[in-house]
Amino acid sequence: MNSSKNLKMFLIRNAVPIVFILVSAAAIPFSQFSADYLIQEMLVRLSRNSFLVLSLLVPIMAGMGLNFGMVLGAMAGQIGLIFVSDWNVVGLHGLVLAAIIATPLAIVFGWICGVVLNKARGREMVTSYILGFFMNGVYQLVVLYGFGAVVPISSPKLLLSRGYGIRNTLNLDTLRRCLDDLVRCEIAGIQIPLATFAVIGAFCLFILWFRRTKLGQDMRATGQDMAVAESAGIPVLHTRVISIVISTVLASYGQIIFLQNVGTLNTYNSHEQAGVFAIASLLVGGASVSRASILNVFVGVILFHLMFVVSPMAGKYLTGDAQIGEFFRVFVSYGIISLALVLHAWRRHADREAARAHFRGQNSDKEAK
Repeated sequence: MNSSKNLKMFLIRNAVPIVFILVSAAAIPFSQFSADYLIQEMLVRLSRNSFLVLSLLVPIMAGMGLNFGMVLGAMAGQIGLIFVSDWNVVGLHGLVLAAIIATPLAIVFGWICGVVLNKARGREMVTSYILGFFMNGVYQLVVLYGFGAVVPISSPKLLLSRGYGIRNTLNLDTLRRCLDDLVRCEIAGIQIPLATFAVIGAFCLFILWFRRTKLGQDMRATGQDMAVAESAGIPVLHTRVISIVISTVLASYGQIIFLQNVGTLNTYNSHEQAGVFAIASLLVGGASVSRASILNVFVGVILFHLMFVVSPMAGKYLTGDAQIGEFFRVFVSYGIISLALVLHAWRRHADREAARAHFRGQNSDKEAK
């Protein structure tokens, strides 16, 4: 009886990754991609997206849920890249300078986001999602009308023909793959971006170390029970703000790493899907709103982007239209977030019912005595 119950709970908790494994396994033969191609694509996407997804772990630790406000950090990273492109700082130096420029902006954005989320305790995810929309409007206003008019931009290649406002698309050729190709490694024809994976590995070690620090322990205590943490003398609201600030700064670095791999900056759209796809990847890896690990990050990135690679071609060969596969993967990226939130609400309800039943059982035992 216990084994069947444990199996049922395992399937419920891992329903999302199991579904993705089954869908990907069914789609791979139909896509007709070779194993070498898929391995190369997964390595590229792991190096491109993992840093962004890892930036979500800190707010989850502090009980803030899935930080849709990470798009504010992505905006800060893009502003840093715009300045670096204008100043024509190339290669790794340009990448580091972009991160330096993005850091104070991300700290300010993260502080604003953290203060707002403290005013909406219990509704952090939907609030951060709406806040991302609001700040997107502010970002576009500044970039479209402020850059070149108020903020000096010297390169005419970056400006619209009217003399102010940044062009829709910026070419990042001077920064493209400067981190990925810093240490070249090729095994059996498959290129491995060792330097990028070294940075991601260092980030993972930082997270493991951070969890053992006083601040990390405070965040974990805050995430488990805010009332108990506050009674223990932990500055709960301040700790929550710090978690969002750290996540926003790390997201700005993740967006810079992402764009140096892509080599093109879509000025007004590149940041918009950063939060949705990163959160979807984390949930696909088996994480929940209240629990996530480094393993969930890498499993999720592989499964989510494997489906992204194979579904268009599988749709093309099955239905004759690759757009079917494209619609499917966009539908899944949003549907998986909805499914995870529903499962989280169901689990919380089930836990409350179990706690009430346990409490009633204790009271009835006392009355019987």
